[in-house]
Amino acid sequence: MLRGIDALSCEVEVHLSEHGLPQICVVGLPDAAIRESVERVRRAIEASGFEVPRHHVVVNLAPAGTRKEGAVYDLPIAMGLLFAAGTAEPKRAEARASDGWLIAGELALDGRLRPIRGAVSAALLARSQGRGIIVPIENALEAAMVPGVHAVGARTLTEVVEYFRGEWTPSEDEQMETPSEHQPDAGEHSRLGLTIVDFRDIKGQTVAKRAMLIAAAGGHNALLLGPAGCGKTMLVRALAGILPPLEAEEALEVMRISSCAGVELARAGLAGAGLAGARDGRQVSSRSVPGRLNIARPIRAPHHGASATAIVGGGPHGRPGEVTLAHHGVLFLDELPEFRRDVLEALREPLEGGEVSIARASGSVRWPAMAMLVAAMNPTSKGDRGAGPRGARAMSEYLGRVSGPILDRIDLHVEVRRVSARDLARLKPSGESASMAEQVLLARERSRLRQGSTPNARLAVEVLDRHCTLDGAGADLLTDGLDALGLSARAYDKIRRVARTIADLAGDRDVSGACVAEAIQYRTLGSR
Repeated sequence: MLRGIDALSCEVEVHLSEHGLPQICVVGLPDAAIRESVERVRRAIEASGFEVPRHHVVVNLAPAGTRKEGAVYDLPIAMGLLFAAGTAEPKRAEARASDGWLIAGELALDGRLRPIRGAVSAALLARSQGRGIIVPIENALEAAMVPGVHAVGARTLTEVVEYFRGEWTPSEDEQMETPSEHQPDAGEHSRLGLTIVDFRDIKGQTVAKRAMLIAAAGGHNALLLGPAGCGKTMLVRALAGILPPLEAEEALEVMRISSCAGVELARAGLAGAGLAGARDGRQVSSRSVPGRLNIARPIRAPHHGASATAIVGGGPHGRPGEVTLAHHGVLFLDELPEFRRDVLEALREPLEGGEVSIARASGSVRWPAMAMLVAAMNPTSKGDRGAGPRGARAMSEYLGRVSGPILDRIDLHVEVRRVSARDLARLKPSGESASMAEQVLLARERSRLRQGSTPNARLAVEVLDRHCTLDGAGADLLTDGLDALGLSARAYDKIRRVARTIADLAGDRDVSGACVAEAIQYRTLGSR
C-alpha cells in the first residue's frame, strides 16, 4: 500500500468454505479496481491452466481499516487462492517458502503480469522485513536497485506458481531483459523537451553564465530576468549539462519517486545503469549495482497554465506534483509572472522546507521536494522594458505579480541583457560546458568534505555559522548591503550561502569580502 513514497504491507488472507454459494468476496476497504480484480483473477487463473476453487471464498485485505487502491493486489489474491487450494504447494526441495516473499502485480486476462507503481518502495519494505520480492518483469530492475534485497521478475502467473513449486528459476538473461520496445535515453523523460546545449553556443551573457555556474555548484535557486529572445531558456538548457551526477542515495530517492508516480524516468535510467557483474545464483541481486547510478537529475518544465495541484501535488489520491518530480533536480518555471498567484504562493513551503505535506481527512502524505527552482521572466508583459518612467512603472507592475516572499526565497537574481546583432557576429564562443561541469564537481567535492552531502543552498543556520565565517571586510560589506538594499533576515543567510559557494568555486577555505560582494550583486531585485 503506497502512502506518499512509503510502502506499507498488506496481508492477503484467503478462506475457502464448502458452505455458501461458489463466489469470491473481497473485504478490507477495497476500491473499485480491487473489487473488479475478482474477474481478472478468475480469468487469469483459468487461462494459466489452473482450476479456480469452487468454494465460497472470502479474501480479506489486512489491515481492514486502511483503504486499498489499485490493481497491485491482483497477483497476491491469485496466489492466495492457489495456495489455499493447494495448487502452488512446493513439489521440490528447492522450492521457496511463501512467507519469505512480498508479491505485487497486476494481472491480464491471459495470465500475463503488468507493471505496477512503487516497486522501489516495495523493495525497501521487503528489505526492512528481511524478505525477497516478486514483481512483474518490467519492475525487476527497479526493485533490484535497493541494496540488500533479492528481486525476482516474472512475466506470467504460471511462472510465479512454478517458482514456489520449485519448477522454475529465473535466469540472469531473463531478469536483465527489458520487454519494452523503446528504451529511451536516461534523460529523455526527465528533461521534458529541454534539449541540452553547450554554454559555448551562447554568445555573450558572461554574468548569466557565471550565475548558472554558481547555481549548479551550490544547488541555489535562480531567477533570470531579461527581454524576450535574449537566451534565458538556452541558459537553463545549458545548466542541465553541468549539474553534478546523482549520488547513490539521491539516485535511489529519484527512482523511488518516479516509480511511485508511474513516470518513465525509472526505466529510462535503468536502461543505462549498466547492471552487470556477479549475481547471487540466478536471481537479480542489487549487490551488483554500481555505487553511482547512471540516472540524470530530473528537470521538470511545467506550462504556466498548470494548477497548484499539478505543481505541488494533491488531488483525491495525494499524487506528487512537479516540485516533487524535480526532487534533487531542477524545477524550471518559464514566464514566471504568468503562473497563477496561488500556484506561486503554494511553492513557499517546498522552497523553504524541502518537502510537501498534503493533508486529507483520511491522513496526511509527505513528499520530498528538494528541487532547485530556476525561473525566467520578461521585464514586462510586452517582452521588453520601455524607456523612461513609463517603462520603469510597467516593469514594476509586471514584477509585482510575483510576491516578495517568493523573490526572497530565490538566491540568485540575474539580469540577462540583449546581445546586439553586431556583438553576435563578432563574439567568440566562451564558457564550455565541459570545463564548467568540472568546476562544479570540484566545488561539490570541497563542500562534501567539509559538510557532507548537503549542498550549500540547504545548509542549516548553525552549520552555515560554522563554515561561513566572514572576515571584517566581508561582515561590514554584508551589513551595509543589507541596510542599503532593505533586505530581509532570510536574504542575509541566502547571501552567505551563495558566498560560500563562490569561495568553493575559487578553491578558498575562507569566505572573503570579494565573495560577499559578488553574492550581494545577485540580490538587487529583491529591493525593488
